[in-house]
Amino acid sequence: MCQDGLRRMATVTMDAETEKLSLKREIGLIGAVSLIAGSMIGSGIFMCPQSVLSNVGSPGASLVIWACCGLLAIMGSLCFAELGTVIQESGGEYVYILRTSGPFLAFMLIFNSVLLKGPAGVAGVALSFAQYAVAPFYLDCAPPVRVVKCVAAAAIILLATVNCLNVRWSISVQIVFTLAKVLSLVGIVIGGVVMLIKGHTDNFEGSFANTTVGISPIGIAFYQGLWAYGGWNNLNSVTEELKRPEVNLPRALLIAVPMVTVLYLLVNVSYLTVLTPSEMMSTSTVAVTWGNKVLGSWGWTMSVAAALSAFGCLNGKFFSGGRVCFVAAREGHMPGILAMAHVHRLTPSPALIFTTTISLLVLIPGDFQSIVNYLGFSRWFFYAITMISGLLYLKIKKPELPRPYRVPILLPILVLVAAVFLVLAPIIDDPQIEYLYVTAFMMSGVLVYVPCIHYKLCPGVLEKLTVFMQILLEVVPADKNL
Repeated sequence: MCQDGLRRMATVTMDAETEKLSLKREIGLIGAVSLIAGSMIGSGIFMCPQSVLSNVGSPGASLVIWACCGLLAIMGSLCFAELGTVIQESGGEYVYILRTSGPFLAFMLIFNSVLLKGPAGVAGVALSFAQYAVAPFYLDCAPPVRVVKCVAAAAIILLATVNCLNVRWSISVQIVFTLAKVLSLVGIVIGGVVMLIKGHTDNFEGSFANTTVGISPIGIAFYQGLWAYGGWNNLNSVTEELKRPEVNLPRALLIAVPMVTVLYLLVNVSYLTVLTPSEMMSTSTVAVTWGNKVLGSWGWTMSVAAALSAFGCLNGKFFSGGRVCFVAAREGHMPGILAMAHVHRLTPSPALIFTTTISLLVLIPGDFQSIVNYLGFSRWFFYAITMISGLLYLKIKKPELPRPYRVPILLPILVLVAAVFLVLAPIIDDPQIEYLYVTAFMMSGVLVYVPCIHYKLCPGVLEKLTVFMQILLEVVPADKNL
């Protein structure tokens, strides 16, 4: 346990703004709910239902997977709500591990988050946005890969620009697109209800027939489903920009995550009402296929709805992901230029530019399904560490810390068990060399930490580059002159 981290954590708990000056608190409850729901509702509900179904083999089992994924997201969000009210700093699981376990584990997390998890998430959502955005122009064939990736790159650059220019603009984009995507999902639910009323229940007969039972297929199905729920912890990454975090953080989580869970279950019921299992598993754009059968000539509107949904999700990932990189640089785990903010706009533009660049590089070789599987593997590895070294440690060793919101100790234990299962499931039942590559990359952070962070052997040229970039981008250190 890092004693300096504990002392600092106690100070931050008492008064977050006396430790260091934060970015402006611009996010209220509506913005917070929009950030969570908007980050969650994105590409997953339009790209993953067919993958979940193909892995578990039956409609009934797929609905069970979606319900369990939602329950896991709710439990995880409740655990993060307590962590976020005890340690009221931006950075999410990175700062929680830093304050409780010290810099080494925290650096390993941020190394993977900045270079793997965050960019892969952005690239995956951008690809799904592009897939649906260009679908109406390629009705009789699959769109060219180059076209899809160019559109995805354009979306990444556009949203990076918006987030660099103004915090309120990015929050406004999030609120508008969250409303649009919720309405789109409600439309799919209503369409499914109408079809059920008309007697379309054949696909639910023998719902659990042909169910695939196995550790690996169930684990992969969870990866696909949990991709759709990804973003439930995004608000914890921007705590310092949240108004009254001790109140609004748990409140926003309790509103947004259950709402999304119910919507996802109803949307999947609607899909299964209209489409046979074979039809679902044979399409890469399930919402478009559903729209063509229910809406006829207006089926193209589902492409628009899915694209808008992914676009809003992408904005949420930029907003929170840039802040995590910003906090890590402020703590000395990334180059100093990334801990600076624009002198007038008060946005962490260097961190956003950096994450945008890495995301564009990941986009070049990436494909959606691989990104989802390998991202899920690394993501839940660090969630497990957060539960052990973060919440469970604080509950057992530091019960005296003020807790505006608390959860029973059983909850983080259950999340930990689920996280361990998700990490080990694909390796034990069906080991693949790609998971070894991902693990090797995750562990390679040690090679950077020892010389650059522990021994501080960074070359002096980095300081000159920082000064040059500071002048070019008109930024200053975040703990000064803001």
